[in-house]
Amino acid sequence: MSPTHDRSHSDDLLSFVRSSPSPYHVVANAAQRLEKAGFQELRETDDWTAGAEGGRYVVRAGALLAWYVPAGAPARTPFRIVGAHTDSPNLRIKPEPDTGSAGWRQIAVEIYGGVPHNTWLDRDLGISGRLTLRDGSSRLVCVDQPLLRVPQLAIHLDRGVNEGVALDAQLHMTPLWGLGPTRPGALLARVAAEADTDVAEVLGWDLMLHDIQPPGYLGADEEFLVSPRLDNQISVHAGVTALVAAATAARPPAHIPVLAAFDHEEVGSGSQSGAQGPLLERVLGRSVTARGGSAEDFNRALAGAFCVSADMSHAVHPNYAERHDPDHHPLPNGGPVVKVNVNQRYATDGTGVAAFAAACERAEVPWQPFVSHNAMPCGTSIGPITAARLGVATVDVGVPGLSMHSARELCGAQDPGLLARVLTEFVTTG
Repeated sequence: MSPTHDRSHSDDLLSFVRSSPSPYHVVANAAQRLEKAGFQELRETDDWTAGAEGGRYVVRAGALLAWYVPAGAPARTPFRIVGAHTDSPNLRIKPEPDTGSAGWRQIAVEIYGGVPHNTWLDRDLGISGRLTLRDGSSRLVCVDQPLLRVPQLAIHLDRGVNEGVALDAQLHMTPLWGLGPTRPGALLARVAAEADTDVAEVLGWDLMLHDIQPPGYLGADEEFLVSPRLDNQISVHAGVTALVAAATAARPPAHIPVLAAFDHEEVGSGSQSGAQGPLLERVLGRSVTARGGSAEDFNRALAGAFCVSADMSHAVHPNYAERHDPDHHPLPNGGPVVKVNVNQRYATDGTGVAAFAAACERAEVPWQPFVSHNAMPCGTSIGPITAARLGVATVDVGVPGLSMHSARELCGAQDPGLLARVLTEFVTTG
């Protein structure tokens, strides 16, 4: 049966995810889309006072901050912020990667974030990330080929595997890529060649593994998306879509729309490019002073600001429904969820629910409430961090899905477009 929903947004999302195997690729692809819409890059070391209106963006490693200032907007104009993150749990390559055992050549990896180890077994894996060269510049690299694999132990050698198995992160998660003795420098040479770079010029790198199976549709009516890194590239893609729509609308937005896509959310956000750092506060402050604003103007802009923290959420799992709150069962294609936790793992309060619900009504987008089972630990997001750092009203939302943090996740095919639609409404009319 052919799908009945409009696939234009979901098709574009899957293309975005496939070309974004690392946070650095996410940032590069988002920046390219913004530039096509007329946005200009600012470096943090530049003077920002020249051309302070229009679309601008800043890149810091795996983070991107972008905003649009309508012509004549007063310096005190409030911000409308969409927060998201560019990173996903995965396997990252260690500084001395070339290793081996029992006649096999292997690559040493470290676990990044909350990875369900078993989801990375028996998958064809490529390598992506960035190389840092002798002159201080960086170069993106993506080996999108079946280069590595973490092999599952045969059931004949582990008869109790179906009763439960514990995978040791150090012993059992090392991928293989060849036979023979260890060859120091071999991996870096292969990656540098793929990037058309002299390996002697590479002094540092940030490399990670990715599943090379392409994303796609699933289900009898193709009503689901299955893909790596839906958490949280769904939200970054929707945020870029909303910001471009606000910047190119016939009527200028009443606020300053902002996209804040941070790195390192999956490991706590405590980095120079993470939400715990001062990056967002500094960029917003400089955007105000670039227009001749004062500290008072900046404080007024923050006082009237609002943030939607958009991150993947949980749909009710049909095989584990008892793990969910019995009265809160979000389903795919039911619209974005509003995430609530009274212990402030999410920043949502009644005011935030009302503001987001009103935006959904204006955009004609359905939404669903989410709260965790009382006996289950609750996840978190950049929402509480942003609310605490800036003192800005914040609501946590997201697309509901299954298999979160897996090497391959699932969500409804309609939900990413619905999220983009309400975020567009949020940043354009507030």
